[in-house]
Amino acid sequence: MDDRAYLEDFLQYLRVERQMSPHTLRSYRLDISQFLEFYRSRPGNPDLQEVAYPDLRAFLAQALQGRRKVTVARKLSALRTFCKYLQRQGVLAGNPARLAPSPKLEKPLPHFLTVDEVFHLLGACGGDAFGACRDRAILEVFYGGGLRLSELAGLDLGDLDLDQGVLRVWGKGGKERLAFLGKPAREALAAYLAQRRVLTKKPKILTRTGAPAAAPLFLNRRGGRLSSRSVARLVGKWARLAGLSQALTPHGLRHSFATHLLEGRADLRTVQELLGHASISSTQRYLHTDLDYLMEEYDKAHPRSK
Repeated sequence: MDDRAYLEDFLQYLRVERQMSPHTLRSYRLDISQFLEFYRSRPGNPDLQEVAYPDLRAFLAQALQGRRKVTVARKLSALRTFCKYLQRQGVLAGNPARLAPSPKLEKPLPHFLTVDEVFHLLGACGGDAFGACRDRAILEVFYGGGLRLSELAGLDLGDLDLDQGVLRVWGKGGKERLAFLGKPAREALAAYLAQRRVLTKKPKILTRTGAPAAAPLFLNRRGGRLSSRSVARLVGKWARLAGLSQALTPHGLRHSFATHLLEGRADLRTVQELLGHASISSTQRYLHTDLDYLMEEYDKAHPRSK
């Protein structure tokens, strides 16, 4: 089997067994294809079974030129997973990528809005037209539920229980979780769904939300699923119209959701579950934005704080 066949089998494994997203699969294909092209150009036309740490180190050194460390770290992660797969298939005796050190990455604090800025943003988004109702519902769901961009764009009508204010969300790796919506989000969704029924000309009472369960929740004006890129654009548009000083992204609303929960004294583990984080360390980054909270918790808990 040649190296391209191994790559296709590997991607099929990630797609079926690991349930990785199409975006992640595209990144893996690109990174590993670049390595295979580099490896085939090495002196002596070496076989894939002969891959060793110096080959990986030479590739990563080349990849580092003119690229950010985060890009090189992504390529190393892809190679580690690929080599581990080849080891399990008996192609490699070991995983040479394990020896490669990960680049030290800077972790900037996430940008977020203050509560007043969020309320100002939501107040600026209004109107009875289809687009305005939809956009208001999207902003409310981002902030009220803490969703990722891909999670919101992938929502179907069957994922929404409007009466209970609950969304079924499919996160990274196909993991399912529940997102909860407050009264403003439920009201915004109800107004949008009324406009949506007019757009699609569907009969009422097919499901609780008035359309087949497989239908996308958020639609464009042509009745198709609203793309992730379109969702990001509309968030930026309303941020500009609201006069916010920094460009706002959907992830900025997710950051605001987490930060405001922690400022409201929510438990860190609870916020982890609501965000769908696999590791608590991912959630702990939001604590850096609220030093007063950390100091207060220290004063309450540590026996020598007083």
